[in-house]
Amino acid sequence: MARARGSSRGAAGPDGSGTDDAPSLFEAAAKRAPENVQAQPLPERLRPQSIDDVIGQRHILGPGKPLSEAIQAGRVPSLILWGPPGVGKTTLARLLANSSHARFVPFSAVLGGVADIRRIVAEAKERRSMGGGRTMLFVDEIHRFNKAQQDAFLPHVEDGSLILVGATTENPSFSLNAPLLSRCVVYRLHGLGVEDLQTLLWRALGHPSGFAGKITADEAAIHYLAAQSDGDARRGLQALDVAVEETRRRGETRLTRKLIESLGTETTLLYDRAGEEHYNVISAFIKSMRGSDPDAAVYWLMRMVDAGEDPLFVLRRMIIFASEDIGNADPRSLSLVVDADRAFRRLGLPEGLYALSQAVTYLASAPKSNAATRAWMAARAAIQEAGALPVPLKLRNAPTELMRAEGYGEQYRYPHDAPGAVVEGEIYLPEELSGRRFYEPTSRGFERYIAERLRRIRGEPDPDPEGSGSTGRGGGQDPG
Repeated sequence: MARARGSSRGAAGPDGSGTDDAPSLFEAAAKRAPENVQAQPLPERLRPQSIDDVIGQRHILGPGKPLSEAIQAGRVPSLILWGPPGVGKTTLARLLANSSHARFVPFSAVLGGVADIRRIVAEAKERRSMGGGRTMLFVDEIHRFNKAQQDAFLPHVEDGSLILVGATTENPSFSLNAPLLSRCVVYRLHGLGVEDLQTLLWRALGHPSGFAGKITADEAAIHYLAAQSDGDARRGLQALDVAVEETRRRGETRLTRKLIESLGTETTLLYDRAGEEHYNVISAFIKSMRGSDPDAAVYWLMRMVDAGEDPLFVLRRMIIFASEDIGNADPRSLSLVVDADRAFRRLGLPEGLYALSQAVTYLASAPKSNAATRAWMAARAAIQEAGALPVPLKLRNAPTELMRAEGYGEQYRYPHDAPGAVVEGEIYLPEELSGRRFYEPTSRGFERYIAERLRRIRGEPDPDPEGSGSTGRGGGQDPG
């Protein structure tokens, strides 16, 4: 939720002394409905009344920014506000309507439908035809509309019947259709920083519609609440409200970190198992393992687990990783992560985290090779290029006399009868692909020994005739 700016010390600073710098926007909020204001939730009571009073989001509201200039010119376009909960999407939409002198019509994609949209559009057109100005339709959780429902907005946004402002926590690239996106400007809102949240919390303590200086707080208490809010102003204010009420219930006048911790509340991490944050965190997890950083890998692992991700999903991705990114550079990695999967299925949480952490740190620390991955991709490309080439006769099975008479299995040489169990010069690919290389092992980890063996089998020259023994990049102890 967007909030008011000002000193990081409101009317009740950390030393308990009052100040005179409580912002006027809060006074205006208190005057709107004096008899009802205390019945409203604290975040609602503290909504700013001017664009200039919004805290945070300076990347879109700062001087010279496109949205700021559009507001000053009174030409607010249809737009999509994309950001996590509690960063000010609804507040900003209301302020945009005020600045553009448009009628603000809130609408929930969860509760409303296309019929409601048609009614709102008809009223907007009638209002505009009578000189009443434009209408701003604010659609909360616009991603809840399916693609067909989103199409209902298109003609009315196109002809200017209304200004559409959609709010979403989902990536618009995935949740909104292309025609609607092409008619709207997308603005990304960020979570509030700890300093901004501290400013907000201090203001709430001294603000007339908040606690009006009736209670003071320790610096550590406010910093702790701000840090626990995870960028969400609404969450921070609600947590402050609970903490203040508990302070009062105990007959105390000073809010401390010890009291807040005694409430037993925990931070709920921003994480959507079906949304963008899910893909962001799993991407960071895999790239950390691929980059051989066990510290980052175990951090992202716990971010997912503590946010409620299914550990079996994480283990599945780790099993894929063991073959995709390590492969034969450390053949033990696949066995280890499969064992971790079995151990977790038997132990569950929290004991299963031992096996998860062991596997993650091992995979991240192991030498890396994607040669096996490149091998099957290259083989598939050859199949798509040349089609299903016939199996050479010598490699075909010959269970019947007719097949043997047709030459099936003829001239096949049994490798175990040859020195080293390798038939020199034998070709196993279709003749059209003879000499093609799909698997090219690296010089990292155990794959170095595989590469040396294949060079001997293929009769290829040693690329390191001086015997320097370089294993290339990748690090890690070579598996024996």
